[in-house]
Formats: sequence, C-alpha cells, structure tokens
Amino acid sequence: MIVEQRTYTLEVGAVAEYLRLYEAEGLPIQEPILGHLVGYFSTEVGPLNRVVHMWAYESFAERSERRARLAADERWRAFVPKLRELVQAQETVILSPAPFSPIR
Repeated sequence: MIVEQRTYTLEVGAVAEYLRLYEAEGLPIQEPILGHLVGYFSTEVGPLNRVVHMWAYESFAERSERRARLAADERWRAFVPKLRELVQAQETVILSPAPFSPIR
C-alpha cells in the first residue's frame, strides 16, 4: 500500500471557499474514481492557508491508473479551474507505511 499526500498552499483567506467548492463539486467526482480517501485537512498552526489530503492505493500502478481516469473525466476537467484560481502552490508526496503502521 502507498498513501499519496497532496498539500495545496492557497491564497490568503481562501481555505473556506476551497473546502466549500471541493466538498460540493470535487469530492463527488474524485471519490468514486480515486477510491480510498484517508483524510482531508486544513492547517491551523504553522504554515497557514494550506489544505492537505491523503488517498490510499494498493500500488503505484493503481494510483497511476486511477489518476489517469480522473484526468480524463470531463466533469473533473471542468471543475479544476474553479480551484486553480485559489491555489498558489502544490506539493505531492508518496508515503510508504512502516511495518507497524495502523494503515498498511
């Protein structure tokens, strides 16, 4: 198993609008395609104006296949520009769980 962690740095004050848009329009598109949402968060301490979300996959190959399906989805392609105007930067990290991790 792997976990993809995506961190988006947003325009100052844009977190509430980003989360509202994503919950209403983005999540219903992504969740059936990407599969297992581990969690979706916003920062309260440290670097602010960030959202972090994590998706679990059985393998990097599964992740690649699911991400390709999402990128090809017309609904997703129409939705992304709504969020893009709120985003300043993106970071993606692939995490491998330790043998003792509750998520394996």
